Amino acid sequence: MASDQGVIASGADFDAQAIRRRNVPSTSPNGGLVNRVEIDEKKTQAKKSPQSILEFLDEWEFIIAPLIFTILAFFTRLYKIGLSPIVTWDEAHFGKFGSHYLKREFYFDVHPPLGKMLVGLSGYLAGYNGSFEFKSGERYPEELNYTFMRAFNSFFGAVCIPLAYYTARELNLKRPAVWFVTLMVLCENSYTTISRFILLDSMLLCFTFTTLDLAAHLGARVIGLIIIPILVYMLSFALHFAILENSGPGDAQMSSLFQANLRNTEVGKDSPLEIAYGSRATIKNMGYGGGLLHSHVQTYPEGSGQQQVTCYHHKDANNEWWFYPNRSSPEFDPEAPPKFVGDGEVLRLIHSQTGRNLHSHEVSAPITKAEKEVSCYGNTTVGDDKDHWTIEVVKDVASNDRTRIRTLTTAFRLKHTTLGCYLRAGNVNLPQWGFKQIEVTCTKDNNPRDVYTHWNVEAHWNDKLPAADAGAYKSPFLQDFIHLNVAMMTSNNALVPDPDKQDDLASQFWQWPILNVGLRMCGWDDNIVKYFLLGNPLVYWGSTTSLGGLALLVTWYLIRWQRGYDELKQADIDQIHYAGIYPVIGWFLHYMPFVAMARVTYVHHYYPALYFAILTFGFITDWMLRSQAKTLEYAVYSILAASH
Repeated sequence: MASDQGVIASGADFDAQAIRRRNVPSTSPNGGLVNRVEIDEKKTQAKKSPQSILEFLDEWEFIIAPLIFTILAFFTRLYKIGLSPIVTWDEAHFGKFGSHYLKREFYFDVHPPLGKMLVGLSGYLAGYNGSFEFKSGERYPEELNYTFMRAFNSFFGAVCIPLAYYTARELNLKRPAVWFVTLMVLCENSYTTISRFILLDSMLLCFTFTTLDLAAHLGARVIGLIIIPILVYMLSFALHFAILENSGPGDAQMSSLFQANLRNTEVGKDSPLEIAYGSRATIKNMGYGGGLLHSHVQTYPEGSGQQQVTCYHHKDANNEWWFYPNRSSPEFDPEAPPKFVGDGEVLRLIHSQTGRNLHSHEVSAPITKAEKEVSCYGNTTVGDDKDHWTIEVVKDVASNDRTRIRTLTTAFRLKHTTLGCYLRAGNVNLPQWGFKQIEVTCTKDNNPRDVYTHWNVEAHWNDKLPAADAGAYKSPFLQDFIHLNVAMMTSNNALVPDPDKQDDLASQFWQWPILNVGLRMCGWDDNIVKYFLLGNPLVYWGSTTSLGGLALLVTWYLIRWQRGYDELKQADIDQIHYAGIYPVIGWFLHYMPFVAMARVTYVHHYYPALYFAILTFGFITDWMLRSQAKTLEYAVYSILAASH
């Protein structure tokens, strides 16, 4: 009993209920009476003090703040979005690509299809039928609800703001820094402007923000940063192939088998199955991004000076060739029964439009100097044995019989009978004198696995032979996926600056981080709405400075660590690594490709990298101010916010 009273008297066990306790008699185990503490339940129900407005806002800030930012984002991106009724800047490209999806026509472009499919979806939801040509500077027709299509795109730009908020929270930045990062994304002029048009940039930014936010939330970074993006990327191509079922302007970039399965295609249509002497055909290179064997009357400006031979991705009468016997065989008799072409046959290929023979000789190719030039020379009667090529069958997806060359299904190589080299069309583009078409050479390397030396007959005409079913064989998805991606990369790399033309809109990579240049998005007539793409100086200069600031910060702590200072706890090191170094790596990976590539570049190519620089800016600001007095911290953030 004494011990019980002692506990109460000491205050060690004193709480809000202690004052309501009273002693009541109770029987002890040995039969005696002891004092038992009893709690009066009615008197212990203390009333909770009402929650203040500030406490409520603080508790639900993670919902209220991003909601307010999102409302502001939609306002800044939607306000008067339909003010300009003309096709602005790259709307001329991406609006047209959206039209192809609505008409389900296969087309080719260097960009992945997901964003363009969404443009097509916006047109579908707007009631657009795909008939408008989207010529640059042209006024939109009354029946096309371009305002809805722009608003659809702006949705992706607006969603970037809450994504930025939650990513900054996940990076363990303090609340003022989270708001600062979100405000930078909200008020970045270039993000706002580019989200107001039928372009892919707002979607690209949204997917970049989403991927980073997803990776920040997932424990397995590999899933968030690699596996999910790859699956989404491949799925978008599967949908791309499924939707674009009709023949269109981009057919020639794909394999002959793929084209033969498109609706309304001319590839393989009514083509005889087996090739015979006297057949006229188009011959497709089977390398990734390969084109059709082509020639034209223009000659090489150097080398032999003979007629050029190239690969060309568009359908043209200059792609057609006759299969003729070699010069040591009897002359071709059009009245004789058909004689079929098979593995090991020595023959000539005669250009249909000019009548010249496919030819090679001991002259270096114009670009790839280690290989032989391929030209067109002579005619059906004039020429030599350097017009001879030997057919070597690689495989046939329809048959094991190599005694016949078959339309679409037979892959073969053409070996120069005299020189021993193989006809090849790599992904090297000729200069302007060759119309930027693909260089065709004769390579001495005998590599049967080199797909750029593989060819197949795509279209075939011969009145003596019956037509075959071109759609009997399907092209596998994975092969089409790889083929199209290589073609995209090849064409993208070919978009190099033309020294003979001045591109006032292009810019260099070094100009972007320092906001040295903007971009005029439309004409500058007095009677149209003008748009100029220019970033926010504080965001650009501050974020770029922060990249260097992080390097100095890490260097500073490394030097102090080597000298025995250990002022950083493990949690601080993890924060620098997670919220500081990771965004810089993201910036590097999104920026450096444009430093390395030779293609023409524009200021909007920097926008994904800019986001990672903004996150770095937020981290540096948070790190420098988190240990400072609240008054100073809020004063600095207020000045930074007001500067926007």
